[in-house]
Amino acid sequence: MGPGGSLRRRSTTRAALVVALASASLLGVAAPATATHRSPVASAATTGAKDTSIPQTPIVYPTPSIRSIASVDPTIKFSDLDTSDGWAKAAIRWVAATNDWMRDYAANDDGTYPFRPDRIETRKLLARSVVEAFAPDEAPDASIVFSDLDASSAWYRYAAVAVRHGWIGKERGGAFAPNGGVTMAMLHRALVLALGLKPAVKALNHLHTHAGQTFRLPRNFGTTLLGMRLYLRYNAPTGSESMDVAPLDLMSRAQVAFSLWRATTQPSYAVPDLLTQYDGIELPKLGDRTMKVVQWGVRYDGYPYVWGGEWGFSSPEPAALGGQPRSGFDCSGFSWWLLRADDGAWDVAPPRPYGGWSLPQRTSADMAKMTTTRVRFGDLRPGDLMFYDGDGDGTVDHVDTYIGNGYSLDSSSTPGGVTIMWVGDGWYREHFKFGRRILPG
Repeated sequence: MGPGGSLRRRSTTRAALVVALASASLLGVAAPATATHRSPVASAATTGAKDTSIPQTPIVYPTPSIRSIASVDPTIKFSDLDTSDGWAKAAIRWVAATNDWMRDYAANDDGTYPFRPDRIETRKLLARSVVEAFAPDEAPDASIVFSDLDASSAWYRYAAVAVRHGWIGKERGGAFAPNGGVTMAMLHRALVLALGLKPAVKALNHLHTHAGQTFRLPRNFGTTLLGMRLYLRYNAPTGSESMDVAPLDLMSRAQVAFSLWRATTQPSYAVPDLLTQYDGIELPKLGDRTMKVVQWGVRYDGYPYVWGGEWGFSSPEPAALGGQPRSGFDCSGFSWWLLRADDGAWDVAPPRPYGGWSLPQRTSADMAKMTTTRVRFGDLRPGDLMFYDGDGDGTVDHVDTYIGNGYSLDSSSTPGGVTIMWVGDGWYREHFKFGRRILPG
């Protein structure tokens, strides 16, 4: 796993871990384990090599809050979960057995319940689960009307409450589209806003520089980014990255369960930390080249972490680079995507609106070894590479691209993909070693 930003800034006590494990045991839920270290086989240190060293810091998932524990039968069992759903079983138990937020289908004759983990989640079911989790007793605002959902419908209350808070938006023509599919971006929006992060969302959605320069941002930019920072999206392990989703991909019920589980078991400091880091975000005045780098990078907000990933198009990666299961990036792959010049085999400009600069090295360690002048943290300029020693063994194992005022464009495996990361303190500042200047002048 990659560095964890705000959720790495404080350690969970041993007592809290014992309570979490005990709670999981009593509820019949598989206790969330600490993150495991990925140890892919090292590739050759060539231009096309894959980055094999990603910072590792164990995660201890927080104890569920008393607020979110419902008095329901802990013996509820599901009839359609198998070994392929193992990654989501604890989450499914939490949202549909310990709580009834996603217990959406009637019981079978034998008393078990279908969960339908692979079915694409609908907007009406998402509205129900988020309202039941965050506003279970709230009455609907009767002034909210939909062109396709009457107030007499059993789904109206959930839709109206979700729309009132901005958790889910109306569709074209005032429709709610109750049977429409839920994308990753929709899900992150609902959960991030329900957690109270609206001020940080607003700041991110108005990303600008001190000189008033602005950026063309993807829809739901702020909520997607903050959802990544809260680890709401399941990050599939190496070899299973085809399971990963990007912001516009439709979400299965298992994936929604995982995200809702994570959102309702956040540690108490998670939201305040993110508000501190992003409320009021402003970048320094940027030159024409760095403006283009940042503009290109923010397009990939929320793209998944893919081990060895260096490709952001829907078209396949060139065979000369080895191919990858889907669009996405590891840490050094994202730095390539932002900075590396085309070379005939790896060509992204156009549509990237600039040619790039010399960066033939593929891994973070190799990029660091080619540094002739090490840049100190206080001397970093937008466009510089930042190198980190996550294991504390003296070896660089993570890289991202500085964009100024304590922020970087980053892809790491703990948030599970691409974000604008706060690097001014916490894990990133503590493990920063030195920078490397790529842009000339």
